[in-house]
Amino acid sequence: MNSQWRDFLQTRGAQFDEAGQTRFPAAPQSADPALCDLGHLGLIKVTGADALGFLQGQVTNDVRQVSVTHSQLAGYCNPKGRLLASLRIFRIDEALYLQLPRTQLDLVLKRLRMYVLRAQVALTDVTDDFTVIGLSGESAGDLLMAALPDLSSPPAEFNDQIQSGELTLIRQAGTLPRFLILGPWPALMALWDRLAAQATPLDASYWTLLDIRAGLPTIQPETREAFVPQMVNLQRVDGVSFTKGCYTGQEIVARMQYLGKLKRRLYIGEVTLDRPPAPGEELFSPISESAQTAGTIVEACSLGDDRWAISAVAEIAAVADGRLSLGEGGPRLRLGEPPYGFPAT
Repeated sequence: MNSQWRDFLQTRGAQFDEAGQTRFPAAPQSADPALCDLGHLGLIKVTGADALGFLQGQVTNDVRQVSVTHSQLAGYCNPKGRLLASLRIFRIDEALYLQLPRTQLDLVLKRLRMYVLRAQVALTDVTDDFTVIGLSGESAGDLLMAALPDLSSPPAEFNDQIQSGELTLIRQAGTLPRFLILGPWPALMALWDRLAAQATPLDASYWTLLDIRAGLPTIQPETREAFVPQMVNLQRVDGVSFTKGCYTGQEIVARMQYLGKLKRRLYIGEVTLDRPPAPGEELFSPISESAQTAGTIVEACSLGDDRWAISAVAEIAAVADGRLSLGEGGPRLRLGEPPYGFPAT
C-alpha cells in the first residue's frame, strides 16, 4: 500500500491488521452506503505489442472483449485446467491490467513471465502506483455523480467501466449497486472525503462479504489448483469463453463443459463457529462419493456472534442431502444457490 495513502487512512481512523487489510474499529459490520479501502488487491500491468495475444493464450476469457468500457472476470489455470488464480481484467488507455489478491500476485507474475519467451510483452507489478476503493449501497451511483461533477452516469451493468478524469470506475456484481474505483492516491484522497460525508467507512472484509453474497469466486493460495473453473461457477459470472480458442488448461475446461458431468459447484451460505473457517478447509458428508472430501471452503467473512458468511465448493448431492458439515463432526453448513442460480438439469 502506498505510504501516503496509508497515512491518510490512519488520520481517518483506520488501522491495519497483520495481513495489511484496513480496519475501522469503531465502524459497524455493515452499512448502506458503505466505503471500503481495497488495498488487499494487487495489480499487474501488461503492455507491449503482443500483450493482447499473450493474455489470450493464458486466461479463460476472451481478452479481445476487454475495452475501456468493459472489464471482465477470468481464471488463470495450470495445464491440468485447475485454477491458479481468479482475475479481473481491464484496460486503461493502451495497457491491460490484471487485478487479483496481493497474496496471489507474486506467483501469478512469476508464472506469466515464464511464458513470455520472445513475445513483446512487459509484465509489471504496479500495485503501489494505484489506490483502489469500493463504494456500495442503493444510493452509491448518486453519491458518485455528486462527488464527480464530470460523471454523467455511473457504470450501469456488471463489469461496465467508465473513466472519470484520472479515475477508473467499474461496476461490480452484487444485489446492491457497488463500484470499484481506481486511480492515483491524491485523487482518491479527495474523493474518499467527499464520499465519507455520507457513506460509512467499513473494514476491507465487508467487500469480501459482498463478493461472497454475489457468488463471485476468489482463489486464495490455500485453494490454488483445487478447482476447475466450473466448480467455482466461473462460467456463470461470464468468466469463461468456450469459443475463444486455446489457452493453458483449455482442453480440460472444455471437456468438463461438453463431455463431463459436473459434480461440484460453488454455493453460498452460513456456518456457526467460534473461529474463522479457513480457505481450503475440508467439508464432510456421510454420502460423499469422494474418499477425500465432500467440499472445500473458498472464503469466509464474519457476521458477528460466531456466525460466518461462507462460499464453498461442495458436492451437489451432499448439499441436496443437507448433512454437510465443516469437517467430520463439525458444525452443519447452511448452503444455497448464489443469486445467479444454476441452470435446470
